[in-house]
Amino acid sequence: MKKEIIAVGIPKALLYHNYHVLWEHFFYELGVELVYSKATDKEILEVGKTYAIDETCLSLKTYLGHIAYLVDKVDYILVPRIVSLKKHDKLCTNFYALYDIVNNLFKTKIIHYNIDVDARINEKKAFIKMGKELGFSASLASHAYMKAKRIVKRNKRHKLIKQNKLLDSDKIKILLAGHPYNIHDRLMGGVVKKILNDLDVEVLCSDVYDYREAKDLYKEIAPHLYWTYNQDIVNAMLYYQDKIDGIIILTSFPCGPDSLTNEMCLKKIEKPIINLIIDELSSEVGLETRIESFIDIIKARLNQNE
Repeated sequence: MKKEIIAVGIPKALLYHNYHVLWEHFFYELGVELVYSKATDKEILEVGKTYAIDETCLSLKTYLGHIAYLVDKVDYILVPRIVSLKKHDKLCTNFYALYDIVNNLFKTKIIHYNIDVDARINEKKAFIKMGKELGFSASLASHAYMKAKRIVKRNKRHKLIKQNKLLDSDKIKILLAGHPYNIHDRLMGGVVKKILNDLDVEVLCSDVYDYREAKDLYKEIAPHLYWTYNQDIVNAMLYYQDKIDGIIILTSFPCGPDSLTNEMCLKKIEKPIINLIIDELSSEVGLETRIESFIDIIKARLNQNE
């Protein structure tokens, strides 16, 4: 008898922007059908707000809207739980609690994996266990994971080559720095990128940099910074700072780790830098005004140095 195809829902928010290539190829190798939520829009955000308390950050409110969109459309919704990716380092507590939040708010089946390097649960073990829970053998899940990881590595290399080519441009070059789930979200980073593109500015993204060369640069700003994703953002800013004309930090309100890390970067990085904090009431007009002013300042500095 032919095995029934499993449909797994993928919310296009939060960790999707870090791991979608890994997820897509892992599940493809297993023959699992993927169903995606739509790109973030105001409807997604408004629905997410109904499930969230006021203190929830904008990114998590949006994520809950994506979960709501997928309920009743799939067999399972993928909701990872990630505590630590490196020894003695942590992620934001929202990522610890993500499974419990979704499980308590929605009546839907969840497929998840748990990564906690401090507890000796690495990514490969987590994916093999998830594959087994879906009914696949450990060997098949292991093969799918390893093949997906090779594709991820190749994809990252191509993205770095492509982004490095932008550094040869004669245009003003701005690094858009922030969590991938902010800078690549259509309702947040998408708006900022559009404004910068309309100003004829070359936009680079902080989730693309040479990790081997820059993995410990964050220690120049904060030697004891233990939020892994914030380490990545600071690494990228320091990696690109001598190759670009300015930095825009994009933050969703009220992110605790970002509020602390960004303050240190604003004080210690000498390159022109601005911190844009986005909340559910932020207007595109207000963002456009601030970004235009920032680019005007950079143009004036460049003209002065000629």
